[in-house]
Amino acid sequence: MSIDLNSCVGCQACAVACQAENNISVVGKEQVQRGREMQWIRIDSYYEGDPANPSVYFQPVPCMQCENAPCEPVCPVGATTHSTEGLNDMVYNRCVGTRYCSNNCPYKVRRFNFFLFADFDTPSLKLGRNPDVSVRSRGVMEKCTYCVQRITQARIAAEKEDRDIREGEIKTACQQVCPTEAIVFGDINNKNSAVAKLKSGPRRYDLLAELNTRPRTTYVAAVRNPNPKLASGTEKA
Repeated sequence: MSIDLNSCVGCQACAVACQAENNISVVGKEQVQRGREMQWIRIDSYYEGDPANPSVYFQPVPCMQCENAPCEPVCPVGATTHSTEGLNDMVYNRCVGTRYCSNNCPYKVRRFNFFLFADFDTPSLKLGRNPDVSVRSRGVMEKCTYCVQRITQARIAAEKEDRDIREGEIKTACQQVCPTEAIVFGDINNKNSAVAKLKSGPRRYDLLAELNTRPRTTYVAAVRNPNPKLASGTEKA
C-alpha cells in the first residue's frame, strides 16, 4: 500500500469505510477519552505556521504490515503471524489479550477489546455486519488486515479462471472510498502496477524507517510550494 500525502484532505472517509467493512465496534465517548478507540486507521494532523492560520498536513496511519514486525516475536501464543504474502495476520481464537504486541508496536495501530462492545443477540444488528469478517469479542487484539477478505475473494476468483490477479482487481475499503484516490493498493512484485511505481518514486518514504521494521505501507511525501506573494497578502486580484 502507498498513501499520497499530497492528495489526502483528512476527510476521515477511510476510517468510516474501514469501520463498516470490518465490523469495528463503536466504543463511545468515554472509552475514546481513555485512549481506547477502536478504529483501525487513524488520521494524524500536523500544523505549521501562524496558529491563527496554520498550514495543515494529514497522515492516515493504518497497520504498517511490517516485513520485520516487532509485534510478532513477543506474542506468547502466536496469535499474530506472518503470511506468505507479507501480511501480519491476526488469529483471534489464539489471542489471550496480553497486549505485548501493542506495547511493542512503534506505530501504535493495534486496538484492544476491553469490553464486549459487539452485540451478538440483537437480530437487527446482525444484518448490518459484513458476513465475511469475524465479529470480535472482548479480550482480543485487532488491527488493520488490508481487508484480507477482499484479497481472498479475488484470489479464489482468479484461481477458478486459471489466471493471475489483475491490476486494480483488489481494492481495500479505505482505498475504494477515498475521494482523492490518495490510497493505492496492489502487487509490488508487478513493476508496472500503480503501487510499485509510487514506491519507486523519489518522494516515497517509510514511517520510522530507522527502526528497520520494513513496513509494507509507505508514503508519498507532500509537496508545498505556495506563492510568496499570496503568503504575504501583496498579490493583487
